[in-house]
Amino acid sequence: MTDSTHGPGHQHGAGSSRSRLAIAFGITASILVAEVIGAWLTGSLALLVDAGHMLTDAGGLLVALIAANLMLRPPTDRRTWGLLRTEVLAAGAQATVLLAVGIYALFEGLRRLAEPAEVDADGLLAFGIIGLAGNLVALAVLAGGRDGSLNLRAAFLEVVNDALGSVAVIVSAVVVATTGWTRADALAGMVIAALILPRALVILREAGSVLLESVPRELDLTEIRTHLLGQPHVLEVHDLHVSRIDTGTPVLTAHVVVEHGCFGDGHTMEILRSLQDCVAEHFALPVDHSTFQLEPPGHRDQEGHLHS
Repeated sequence: MTDSTHGPGHQHGAGSSRSRLAIAFGITASILVAEVIGAWLTGSLALLVDAGHMLTDAGGLLVALIAANLMLRPPTDRRTWGLLRTEVLAAGAQATVLLAVGIYALFEGLRRLAEPAEVDADGLLAFGIIGLAGNLVALAVLAGGRDGSLNLRAAFLEVVNDALGSVAVIVSAVVVATTGWTRADALAGMVIAALILPRALVILREAGSVLLESVPRELDLTEIRTHLLGQPHVLEVHDLHVSRIDTGTPVLTAHVVVEHGCFGDGHTMEILRSLQDCVAEHFALPVDHSTFQLEPPGHRDQEGHLHS
């Protein structure tokens, strides 16, 4: 059987994905450096928090870029799934950093509301505009391919968040410049923190779910079992497990008891194909990596401890 995922079309698509991600990463990393310098020069909390946000997003784009390259690497005898789970580990680490930045911004924002700090409004506005311009260019680069790649879609959302942060920085700079109310910078920093904290928690939850091998939220174990039991000649399904290797690779294993006569009349291949088609085509999240152990009635009693 030929694996179509490694054909010329996939190679071309992966090459386009990598190019777009590389450009977006270069732009985001440049904005990050500019915002760190800008936060130091202007004393702006909003710019500092947005730089922390950009740090995580630049890391996310780098992970997406690495993942796009790892997709082309074949598995090895030692790493049968390749390095797919590095995506999850890196995402969890990035989310932890983002969470720390958000919490710091909230406390520092409250402190600055009570004790306003001096902010260079002109410099803040200039760096905010630079950040927004760079984000818009990155969005234009990613927009053309986001529908064809999960990595690009996630990267596109990362940059959208960055653009919103830059808008908050610009608004605070305008308020400070026109009214002299420097607390606007603290409020902008707290608004950006309020935007990024829920996202950090969601990423941490998803990373933990993958590492704990939880059932993907798009799938229901009871529904899967019911549909498997509905296949011809299937008597029982036990030791059913569904998890994910990374965010986009669900896997399923199960022991399936079939009628005893199926092992003598050649039905097993037909049953196996039916079971694999069921989990790959019927549910909202297709499971292409499935392993079924077909058993005769009574075989379960000879197996060790199994989950129901």
